[in-house]
Amino acid sequence: MTEIFDCADAEQRATGIASAISAVKGGRLVVMPTDTVYGIGADAFDREAVAALLAAKGRGRDMPVGVLVGSWTTIDGLVYSVPAAARELIRAFWPGALSLVVTQAPSLQWDLGNANGSVMLRMPLHPVAIELLREVGPMAVSSANVSGRPAAVNAAAARDQLGDLVEVYLDGGPAEQQAASTIVDLTGAQPRILRTGPISAADIARVLDVEPSTLTSTPTE
Repeated sequence: MTEIFDCADAEQRATGIASAISAVKGGRLVVMPTDTVYGIGADAFDREAVAALLAAKGRGRDMPVGVLVGSWTTIDGLVYSVPAAARELIRAFWPGALSLVVTQAPSLQWDLGNANGSVMLRMPLHPVAIELLREVGPMAVSSANVSGRPAAVNAAAARDQLGDLVEVYLDGGPAEQQAASTIVDLTGAQPRILRTGPISAADIARVLDVEPSTLTSTPTE
């Protein structure tokens, strides 16, 4: 049965996070607040749960799911080799509204969709999300909406779109940024912005000490 928990209430927050932990570990879906938009999440290492996440969104494997982490150090176990640019951007913007596409560690036994050996990682700037992630480990997370519809910026909007396909909704109030994260691809010879968001190309260029024009932006959904 679907449950919604108001995380502004300390008792509901504790119960809600415990329920979300149980749901994720049991292969079920949860909705959580983040600093950008609300996310629908599952255990990143549970293939059936990730497939259920894609199905709930009406999304194909051609749009693989990103992964949220609860600490800076988690990335070392998920990435084949962490580029220097990734470390610089992590120091500058994590936790926050920056997603990094990197080459995943080949030993990882997960299936996030047709990612061609890469994974998109982010550490969100939201205490409820961080608490959940530190309890359950890396989670496959996508925006909490049906594909093609606006990303949910509050729990009610997520519930309206996803309904009973999600077991636990953690209501953390309106998302602060109300915009999807900036995505930077670090798998090639040069960093490349795939989606612009709250963190600008100028901000990224400043950290990497490059000209913003070198970070050619490619629109994505």
